[in-house]
Amino acid sequence: MRYDLIVIGGGPAGYLASERAAHAKLNVLCIEKNNVGGVCLNEGCVPTKTLLYSAKLYDGAKHGAKYGIMAQDICFDHKTVVARKNKVIKLLTGGIKSTLKLNGATLISGEATIVGKTDDDCAFKVQCAEEIYEGERLLIATGSSPAIPPITGLKDGLESGFVVTNREILALTEVPEKLVVIGGGVIGLEMASYFNSVGSNVTVIEMLDHIAGENDKKLTAVLQKNYEKKGVIFKLGAKVTAVKEAGVEYELGGETATIPADKVLLSIGRRANTTGIGFETIGVATERGAVVTDAHMRTNVKNVYAAGDVNGKSMLAHTAYREAEVAVNDMLGIDDEMNYGSVPSVIYTNPELASVGLTQDGATAKGIDFKTVELPMRYSGRYLAENEGGDGICRLIVGSDGRILGVQALCNYASEFIIAAGIMVETGMTVEQAKKLIFPHPTVGEIIREAIFQCD
Repeated sequence: MRYDLIVIGGGPAGYLASERAAHAKLNVLCIEKNNVGGVCLNEGCVPTKTLLYSAKLYDGAKHGAKYGIMAQDICFDHKTVVARKNKVIKLLTGGIKSTLKLNGATLISGEATIVGKTDDDCAFKVQCAEEIYEGERLLIATGSSPAIPPITGLKDGLESGFVVTNREILALTEVPEKLVVIGGGVIGLEMASYFNSVGSNVTVIEMLDHIAGENDKKLTAVLQKNYEKKGVIFKLGAKVTAVKEAGVEYELGGETATIPADKVLLSIGRRANTTGIGFETIGVATERGAVVTDAHMRTNVKNVYAAGDVNGKSMLAHTAYREAEVAVNDMLGIDDEMNYGSVPSVIYTNPELASVGLTQDGATAKGIDFKTVELPMRYSGRYLAENEGGDGICRLIVGSDGRILGVQALCNYASEFIIAAGIMVETGMTVEQAKKLIFPHPTVGEIIREAIFQCD
C-alpha cells in the first residue's frame, strides 16, 4: 500500500506529525519500534515529573514546620511512586494511540528501515518486518539515545546494571544508599534532586566548572548552593576516568579519587539515532551524527523531512512538537518555519530553573548591546507567601532597542510562567509594550512585570 506520508518513529515529533497530517486528510503510516510516546513519555519528561512531584510532597511534609505544618513518622514508599509512574505512562500512551486512530493514522510496531525508492521514483520504500511500505513523503523522527563515552569499566557496568541510564533508573524499585551521577545537566540534576529527597547520598560529577549547561551561571550557582545545603555533593571540573566495583574514579585538580556507589547514573548527554535506518539508500545527509535540516525541517532529499532529537538542534520534547508542525505545514503548502530563538527550557528541580531567549553570556557572545535587570523573587507576593527564606532570582535581558531578548527564573512555578516570557521574545516585544500587559495577581509570574518596570 502506498501512503501519503510514512513517519519513522512514534515519539513527540513522530506521533504529533502523524496526528496533524492525518487530521489534514493525508494517508499516514507511523512506525514505532519500542513504545509510542518515545523517550519523553516512557523514559524521560513525564515519568521524571511524576517522581519529582512525589518527592516535592515528601519534602514539604518533612520540612513544613516553618509553615506551621508538623508531620510525625512520615515515610516514603518508592515502590508505590514507581507503580504510579507506570500507571501515568500507560494512561498517556493509551491516549496517544486513541488520538492517532481517531484522526485516521495507522500505527504499527516494529523497526523501520529505508530500502530505497520505488521503480517510478515517486515514493520511498520502507521495510518493517517482512513488509515493504511505500510513502510519497518521509518524516524521520527516530529520536536519540544516551551518549556512551569510552570510559574504562563503563560498558561492563552498564551490562551488570551497576551503571544505569535514564531508562533504567526510572524502573528501580529500591532507593540506592549511595548514588553517583555522571553529568550535571538536566537529567542528572533532576534525578539527583529526586534521590536526594528520598534518602540517597548523592554525588554529581561534572566536567564543566558549573552545572546545568548553558543556563545563566549566577542562577545555576544559586541552585547548586540550594542542593549543597540539602546534602548533594558536587565535583565540578572533574573528569571520570573509570567505573569500578567500588564506585567511580575521577580526576580533579591533578589528583585522582574514587567515590563509592551502589548505583551510577550516566547522564552526559544524548546522540541522535541515525544508524541502521537506511539513510544511505536515498542519500540523506548527516552532520556530526545528526540529520541536516533547514528551517522547514526539510532534509537534502526532496520530500524527506526530519524532526525531533534526530536533527540534533534542540533535544526537547516541545521543540519536537513544533518541528513536527512545521514539517507537516510545509507538506501541506502552508507557510511556516522553525524559530529556535524562543524555545523555553526548564530543569524541574526544587526550585525549578526556567529560561527562554538569550542569557547574559549568550548576548555577549553574539556581540549584542544589552542590559540586565535582576530582581529577587521576593518582589512577588505569591512567591513570598509560599517560600519562607527562598532565594529565587529573576533576570530580564533587554536589548538597546528596548526589545526583551531573554528571561531566566529560579523558583517554583517558573515552568508555568516562562511561556509568557517566551511570547515576548518570540514577538520581539519591547519593554514599553510589555508594560501594558495585565498579569493576574497574586501570581509568581508577576515577577516579570516587576522586572519590566525596573528597566527605566
